[in-house]
This record gives sequence, C-alpha cells and structure tokens, in this order.
Amino acid sequence: MEITPVKMTDLPQIMAIEKSGFSEAEAGSEAAYRERIEKLADTFLVARDGAVVLGFIVGPAVGARYIEDAMFATTPTNLPRGGHQLVFTLAVSPLARHQQIGSQLLTALAENAQAHGRTSMALTCLERLIPFYERNGFVNQGVAASEHADETWYNLEKVWTD
Repeated sequence: MEITPVKMTDLPQIMAIEKSGFSEAEAGSEAAYRERIEKLADTFLVARDGAVVLGFIVGPAVGARYIEDAMFATTPTNLPRGGHQLVFTLAVSPLARHQQIGSQLLTALAENAQAHGRTSMALTCLERLIPFYERNGFVNQGVAASEHADETWYNLEKVWTD
C-alpha cells in the first residue's frame, strides 16, 4: 500500500467508497469531489494498492479553525502556507477496513500540514467515531455548529506540539 496525491482517474473508486461509508444526506456528490480534486490536489491523499483505491482523505487548508457548512457547498482554495488543515472526509473501502489505513491517511495529511506551516488539523465526526479520532491524537472540542445532513457533529482537533 502507498499513499499518493489524488488523480482525476481515481474519481469512480472514490465515489464508490464515499457511498459505502456515508448516508445519502452525508455523502459528497460527484461534482463536489471533482471540484475537490481540482482545488485541493495537494491536500487530497489516496491510499492505493496498485490501481485499486483503498481509502482517501481530503480537506482544505484555510484560515478557519473548524469546518463550516458553507465549505461543503463551495470548496475553499488552499492557503499556500499557514492556516489550519481541515478534513472533509476520511473514508476507507469496506474491503480494506481494520488495516490501519485510516490512521495512516490521518498521519500522512498531518505530516503534509506540518510541512506547510499549518497550526492544527480539525474535522467533524459523529459521536460513534470520537474514540477512533482520540486514538489518533485528536481532542474532542464539543458539539460543532454544523447542521450537515441533520446530524449532531463533534469538532475534533489536533494541535501540533514542538
């Protein structure tokens, strides 16, 4: 398995993984993912085994500390340096789960973020996923302002320590 930047040719596999891991209301559309590939190429990483996409992580590097719902409608452009790394989606193929791929993707994006001077990395998740992110060094900052998909989301944040 290797972790590489996304390619547009990965889109069909990304969409299959997205649909397998999220409800219809939660999942991003193909148009949204096409825009993310175009605008977030340097913060959109794919775990792959040859041509097979095993999982992916994507999010913008912006000035905002936490995800705002409007960011799902229009993908922000990455800051070249500084700001905060946000994670819109971390998803692993059902055929590749329980192999630490999600944790490896989180680590790879965090390393990228630190190399580009980001202050922190944050995401929103459902309550059942909080323990996974806490095991990966994130701290639960409480209920998020998000109303995405009419779910209760939690802000999870990882701040770098020197």
